[in-house]
Formats: sequence, C-alpha cells, structure tokens
Amino acid sequence: MALIKFPTKTVNTDSVNPFVNSVFDNLFNDSFITDRLVTRVPAVNITETQDSFSIELAAPGLQKSDFKINVDKNVLTISVEKKDEAVVEEKLYSKKEYSYTSFTRSFSLPDSVNYSNIDAAYIDGVLAVTVGKKEEAIIAKRLIEVK
Repeated sequence: MALIKFPTKTVNTDSVNPFVNSVFDNLFNDSFITDRLVTRVPAVNITETQDSFSIELAAPGLQKSDFKINVDKNVLTISVEKKDEAVVEEKLYSKKEYSYTSFTRSFSLPDSVNYSNIDAAYIDGVLAVTVGKKEEAIIAKRLIEVK
C-alpha cells in the first residue's frame, strides 16, 4: 500500500501554513517511509529464441538457496521468502534489526514447453531461468527458393 498525496483545488493550503505543508511533503517524500510502504516486485525480461524461452529476474542481494521455483501444470512460479536478524550487543546497549524480503512471480507457459528441460542459474543478482521447447515446436530454419 502506498500513500498518495492528492492536490486539493478548493483550498490553497500554501497560504494556510507553509511550514505544515513542508513537514508533510518531507514526510511523504522520505525514502525511509516510502521504501517500507511500497511493495517491490523484481523486474523481469522475457525473451524467446528458436529453441527456448528465457526469463531473467533482477533480484540482487539474495542467495541461490533463497529461490523456490515450481512448475504446476502450465504455470512457472518463482518465489522468495528471506528473513534476516542482526544482533549487536555492546557494553551499554543492545540492538536488533530485522529484515524480511518476499515476492512471488508467476508465468503462464505455452503448450510448446518441454517441462523436463528447465534450468535456472543465479549470477550477479540476476536469476536466469531457461525453459526449453519441445522438438516438434522448434521450427527448422531453411531457405525458401523463389521459382
């Protein structure tokens, strides 16, 4: 859920109290707050070649073990659920910080997919999933001669 500030046309709020408006502008534009209110879904690139489909998902800061990839019928689902806890204990204070990351992306696969030929690799913050096509779906390249 994101907070959206709508301008009001009936009342000029700048003339009421500019200080109050600047406080709220700073509050709602603060990256600390907006980062926690906006759900982030990783960006995806999908490409097709003659013999496969490729899904590249940008998800930096994760490990290979954080990903769960499932195929159910004709739907490929990529999900992540990661919980971190950092504890710092010094002489005069103790501090705990929690971090939680989760997302799910699902993709409908066409009938031409070979379900036994699906591979995944996570390199430099990008998850690359390659989905092979069935042999009968691969169109052979040939040159057609004009008569």
